[in-house]
Amino acid sequence: MLQPTILAGLGTTEIILIIVAILLLFGGKKIPELMRGLGKGMKEFKDGKDGVDSTSDNTTNKP
Repeated sequence: MLQPTILAGLGTTEIILIIVAILLLFGGKKIPELMRGLGKGMKEFKDGKDGVDSTSDNTTNKP
């Protein structure tokens, strides 16, 4: 049996109300910062999952 998704029951009016509520809570200037942080977090998670270490560099210290 197929489970309905959360967004399947939302109409245009509900989505607009949710967006307005988010704008009122966080303000227009804070939302890009939140999205940027979310994107960085997702990238770090993906890199960590794939085994990529962004803090290490490919240079070796040769004496």
